[in-house]
Amino acid sequence: MRVRKVVIPVAGWGTRSLPASKNIPKEMLPVYDKPVIQHVVEEAVRAGIRDVVFVTSRNKAVIGDHFDYNLQLEEVLTKAGKAALLRKVRDTAEMIDVIEVRQKKQLGLGHAVLCTRAAVGNEPFAVMVGDDFITGDGAGLEQLVQAAEKYNMPVVGVMEVPADRIDRYGMVKGDEIADGIFRISEMVEKPAVGTTDAKLAIVGRYVLPSDIFDYLDTSEPGHGGELQLTDSLAALAKDRGMLAVRMKGIRFDAGDWVDYLCANIFFGLQDESLRAALREKLQRLALI
Repeated sequence: MRVRKVVIPVAGWGTRSLPASKNIPKEMLPVYDKPVIQHVVEEAVRAGIRDVVFVTSRNKAVIGDHFDYNLQLEEVLTKAGKAALLRKVRDTAEMIDVIEVRQKKQLGLGHAVLCTRAAVGNEPFAVMVGDDFITGDGAGLEQLVQAAEKYNMPVVGVMEVPADRIDRYGMVKGDEIADGIFRISEMVEKPAVGTTDAKLAIVGRYVLPSDIFDYLDTSEPGHGGELQLTDSLAALAKDRGMLAVRMKGIRFDAGDWVDYLCANIFFGLQDESLRAALREKLQRLALI
């Protein structure tokens, strides 16, 4: 199962990030020196994927623009002799090839994926949510792509979550067939707390066959009146099997303010030129 494309839905309103996201897409909010969406895309690039299908909506054109050339800015940087910054700007433009698909109504993750049917075609593809990213060597989407290629099966990325938070996620159960790889036996979308002993939560990473579009096309609206991707995944898993991969690395949900702020501090601390001053400032603020 060779994966060449990734679908990244970015059409939502970003209500969890208001008021910051009132006029700026939440995916473009900065995490240290890069917007959230670039961290997501870099995870896909580490998995060997360069073709990115953004599912957008009105006022989200800036996301695609971020991965395009800005010739006026490049001219300014060139004249100023800022070669390092110029290289960073150009690297972003050359990182991926972009396809943009408009989701005219926000009707759920399943609907967003279905909107990309023509762009994806009849080949396997990955799906990543646009405000959630994982950092770490060999972590995140790269693990899913490797499992999909090895077992030739659909794959979802999972992490363990506390029992009192299972109603926020699609949850799965299954038998462990290799280290951190499970053959799924049960899948349910946002179960009520106490109704299942499943501990593995799907956290916005998928590698799927093009067959999923047929399931989505005939699916009925589910939880919240939206077209839920998990409902179609459950049907696909029943018919042809599906794997869950426990993802490594550090995950940040940029729509959660604690995670978002921690991500900024985390990446700031990776910069040797800032680390000492940042730690000193945080200590003086009694944050660490």
